[in-house]
Amino acid sequence: MTPEKIFISISTIVRNEVGRIFRVWKQNFIPPIVTTVLYFVIFGYFIGSQIARIDGLTYIQFIVPGLVMLALIMGSFSQTLFTLSMSKFFKTIEELLVSPMPMWGIVTGFVLGGIARGFCVGFVILLSSLFFTTLPIPHPFIAILFALLSALLFSLGGLVAATYAKDFDSMSIIPNFVLTPLTYLGGIFYSIKLLPDIWQQVSLLNPILYMINGLRYGLTGVSDMPVSIASLVLVVLNIIMFAWVVYLFKIGKGIRT
Repeated sequence: MTPEKIFISISTIVRNEVGRIFRVWKQNFIPPIVTTVLYFVIFGYFIGSQIARIDGLTYIQFIVPGLVMLALIMGSFSQTLFTLSMSKFFKTIEELLVSPMPMWGIVTGFVLGGIARGFCVGFVILLSSLFFTTLPIPHPFIAILFALLSALLFSLGGLVAATYAKDFDSMSIIPNFVLTPLTYLGGIFYSIKLLPDIWQQVSLLNPILYMINGLRYGLTGVSDMPVSIASLVLVVLNIIMFAWVVYLFKIGKGIRT
C-alpha cells in the first residue's frame, strides 16, 4: 500500500473508534467521574484535611495527578481491550487481516483510538478536580508528554490482553488482578519517600510509578524521581510493547482461527 492509502486506512479505524467512544459516552465518562469525585470528597476533604502538606502541596493537590492518570490508563486499556476482543469474538477482525494494510498500521489505528479515549477521560477528570482544588500546572507540555506516553503504553497493553483473552470472563483478569494493584501501589495516595528504603526500591519496579510522578511534576512541579529517568523508562517500554504487539498480530496470536 502507498503511504497515502495507509494513512486513509488508519484514519478510518480511528474515526470508527472515536465514534464508538462518544456513542456510548455514558458508559465511558460517567462511571470514572462519579468514582473520582468520591475520591476527591473522601480523601481530599474528609481525610486530606487532616493530613499535613506533602512537598508543599495540600493532600488533595497531591492526589489529583494520580487519579487523573488512573482514569487515563484505565480508559486507554479498556478501549483497545474491548475493541479487539469484540472484533475477535464476532470475527470482524478478519476483515482487517485480509486487507493489504500492514500489521503496524492496524495496531496504530487501534492504539490511536485508545489514546483518544484515555485523553478524553483524563481531561474530564482533570476538569472535575478544579471544582475541589487549584493546580499550578507549571509544566503543561511535560504533563501532556507523560499523558501521551502512558495512554500509548496501556493502549498497547489492552491489545496484548485482548490477544490472549479466550472469553469474556478472561477479559477482566488483567484489569482486576494486575492493573488495579499496580495503580494503587504506584504512588497515587502517598509519596514513596515515606516508605522504608527496601520498599522504595521495590516500588521502582512498578511502571505506573513513573507515569504518575511524571504527570504530577507537570501539574504541580513535584516528583519523587527525575523526570528524565521517568520519561526514558516509558519510551523504552513503549518501544518494546509496540514491537511485541506487531509481532503478535503477524503470527496471528489469538486473532486467527
